[in-house]
Amino acid sequence: MLLSFAEFLAGNNILLRPVFTKQPGSVVFPVHPTETSREVVFSCEAQGHPPPFYRWKLNDSFIVPRSGSRYALTGGNLRISHLNKEEDVGVYQCLATNSFGTIVSREASLHIAYLENFKTQSRSPVRVREGQGVVLLCGPPPHSGELTFTWIFNEYPFFVMQDTRRFVSQKTGNLYIAMVEPSDVGNYTCVVTNTVTKSSIQGPPTPLVLRVDGVMGEYEPKIEIQLPDVIPVAKSSTVKLECFALGNPVPTISWRRVDGVAVGRKVDVNKASGVLEIPYFQQEDAGLYECVAENSKGRNSVKGKLSFYAPPHLIEEPQDAQKPIDDTLVWECKASAKPKSSYRWLKNGEPLDTMEDRVQVNNGVLTISSLKLADIGMYQCVAENKHGRVFTNTELQVIAVAPDFSQNMLKPQTLARQGGDVLIECRPKMSPHGMISWRKGKEALRESHRYVSVLDNGSLRIANVTKMDVGLYTCVARNQFGVASSAGSLLVKETTIITSPAGHLDVTVGESIVLPCQVSHDPTLDLKFTWFFNEQLIHFGNHGGYFEKVGGRSAGDIMIRNIQLRHAGKYTCAVQTKVDSVSIATDVVVRGAPDPPVDFQVTEMTDSTASLSWGSGPDNHSPVLTHNIQARTTFSLGWQGVITVPELLGGKQLTATVIDLSPWVEYEFRVLATNAIGTGEPSKPSKKARTKDMPPKVTPSRVNGGGGGRSELVITWELQSGPGFGYVVAFRPQGAQGWMQAAVTSPDTSRYIFKNESIAPFSPFHVKVGVYNNKGEGPFGPVATIYSAEEEPSRAPGRVRARSVSASEVEATWKALTMGNRTAGVGPHCATVNVTTKKPPPSQAPVKIIWNTSNSKVILKWDQVRALENESEVTGYKVMYTQDRHSRPNVVETNTTSLELALPVNEDYVIQIKPFSEGGEGSSSRQITIPRIAGGTFYQMCIMTTSALSLVMCL
Repeated sequence: MLLSFAEFLAGNNILLRPVFTKQPGSVVFPVHPTETSREVVFSCEAQGHPPPFYRWKLNDSFIVPRSGSRYALTGGNLRISHLNKEEDVGVYQCLATNSFGTIVSREASLHIAYLENFKTQSRSPVRVREGQGVVLLCGPPPHSGELTFTWIFNEYPFFVMQDTRRFVSQKTGNLYIAMVEPSDVGNYTCVVTNTVTKSSIQGPPTPLVLRVDGVMGEYEPKIEIQLPDVIPVAKSSTVKLECFALGNPVPTISWRRVDGVAVGRKVDVNKASGVLEIPYFQQEDAGLYECVAENSKGRNSVKGKLSFYAPPHLIEEPQDAQKPIDDTLVWECKASAKPKSSYRWLKNGEPLDTMEDRVQVNNGVLTISSLKLADIGMYQCVAENKHGRVFTNTELQVIAVAPDFSQNMLKPQTLARQGGDVLIECRPKMSPHGMISWRKGKEALRESHRYVSVLDNGSLRIANVTKMDVGLYTCVARNQFGVASSAGSLLVKETTIITSPAGHLDVTVGESIVLPCQVSHDPTLDLKFTWFFNEQLIHFGNHGGYFEKVGGRSAGDIMIRNIQLRHAGKYTCAVQTKVDSVSIATDVVVRGAPDPPVDFQVTEMTDSTASLSWGSGPDNHSPVLTHNIQARTTFSLGWQGVITVPELLGGKQLTATVIDLSPWVEYEFRVLATNAIGTGEPSKPSKKARTKDMPPKVTPSRVNGGGGGRSELVITWELQSGPGFGYVVAFRPQGAQGWMQAAVTSPDTSRYIFKNESIAPFSPFHVKVGVYNNKGEGPFGPVATIYSAEEEPSRAPGRVRARSVSASEVEATWKALTMGNRTAGVGPHCATVNVTTKKPPPSQAPVKIIWNTSNSKVILKWDQVRALENESEVTGYKVMYTQDRHSRPNVVETNTTSLELALPVNEDYVIQIKPFSEGGEGSSSRQITIPRIAGGTFYQMCIMTTSALSLVMCL
């Protein structure tokens, strides 16, 4: 069974103040005036220990339930039988009381809704002229609860339909006819309905008779339904304003806000009936509203002010308080409300007596000074305005006890550093606070420049501690209820001193250094060393192995191995004992090669030079001595050094000009800085920049050729590029004087073929290739000797042989006719040689594979693979094994259906088996995974492949 928290406390005899868990709510009860058998129940329940008892008030007077009375209590619930609308209507409150005090519930109203009959049975006729306006009075009978009104014309179920000429007020029940017409003549009956009891009553009919002494002339509107000067509206409620006027012609009704603020979109105006409806009323809807009635004869208007109101809502509540006797209590209670709340306080359900000077209430703030035991109880703040009230629920306990150290004894031993300050805490429980005094041994201590009693909490502070202060100290606490004491010893320890001097270390990247932290200290105290780097704790072992502790018991030295630039900074060694703590700092400067230069850019390009500039990066505590420029193109192999002006670039040089560049080539540049430590990383490459074009200076390289068809001279070279770039090819037979030339206009062409039937096979030619572009012609390159194409063979190859190798392979051999591999065409073919490939290898894979392991050996067995009629016979098997599925396997061949493999232990293996024949290799078995072999472990497993190609495993 689960217990509530309150049940748990009660079961353990823990006292608990009363707290409401259920409070009564307001009730509107529908009854018939003659009915006396109905009853109502108000709920009230409170937790507390001891369990609370309950009482009820009606209109601030106690209800006394007696045997046989109409009032009965069941627990905290109040039951009222045979409701009486004269005696039982009013405001009810529940009071719950236990040994802590009394609390009062919120207020709950009881209203009895009813509707009596009309007193009169007939009404006099109402006589009007045609065109005149008229008001027919309803005069509802005695009632309680909200009413609605309708009117019957002549007989049921013909009801008066409302329009711009006829209006039924839901405020008064009256029927308004703006301008009477002959069709309006008849009997009118008011029907009243109680929205709570759902009962309806018809009044006596009122005859409307048309006078015969003339027709009413036109007249200006006369507003019959007036607005109150001020209409209070509750927050978030819906308000309806009625306005209707008599007149001839029938007036039109309109609404506006007098303050000029536009009527919100949520506002509904019924133009037929003239009703203004504002749902979910808020502060911004408050203001002065005007109803205007007008026709052709004039206009009239009425005004009414909608005022916003809200019942109190608590925004700050007092909390339970436990105060020492003679102390001061301050409780603050705040509520939001419109209009503002007024405040009063209850104690144990009754108005708080504020006649004493020590009890003050000021705008919700309760102050009680010089607290007494009589002030103990339950207090409630009541915040109220004319629209409602709310209650808080708070307990005040006043504590009066003699001094008690049982929960806060002095520490048996307090350690202090010689020459330092020490605080011996004394915190007894007592109320009121009382006096604190101290003894050392048997002698009383008095305050001096060294002994200071901290009166706020009774603790003793000793300044500039010496060995003479060692001893037993006793704290004595007194108040009017008694005296108590507690004692503890003071021990004085030697001061901890760091003997290593604070310093400054200057090191180079890659070196290893030791940061010392040697101390002298009291030998009876343990030391704790902690290191910080730039104020951040060093976690040894988490910094890539750079930091290592190397100190002994009285030393906290650390070593930094292979120090890097990022290790430069402030290192602090903190030493802590139970009585003091000290620290020392060392600044470490790490020198290294420079960081890359920054903002590197190309400022100008010519056909053979590039102007460059850059900025200095950090020099890492060693001045930059030189700079070096490198460049690369799409033709170069990586980054290459270049020639610069000036030739040597010093450490402060931040510009340079690169010379001897090739025209119309796209370059990238970078710069490197060097100091005494070394050369740093290069800068980011510059944006690609192209040199300007000029007549070519560089001739094509790798001029070559040869081959081709009969009577052809093939010439090749290495490509170059540029705007308007082309090649000039010059050639002549060896020994001839004049040169033949041909222009190749495409820069992407690296081949030229000269064909002439007069060219003899394999004739030598002198060849040279030059270049040109839009700027002019360049030089020719060196002369190369190239041979024209050879003749095609005139005989077919001899000794042609062919043999079958496998089901898919044939091997052919022949006798060669010519030396080399270049000819000018295709010669005659040899005689046809027929050959037949071998039968295909077996299509069936090995099945029923069984394996077992023992002492680092794997023994495999499988069924013989039988070849089909159209397949070649099996001649053996290949067993392939590997440690994973992706590496190249080891292969062992066997002509039997079993194999023993010696495999290392502690490794997994993947094994496959396939048959082979003269037709080639057959189908492989499924992959078999053999788990790692533990020494001395024996496994046996079989893997059988069924006809459905599934695997059956047994172990």
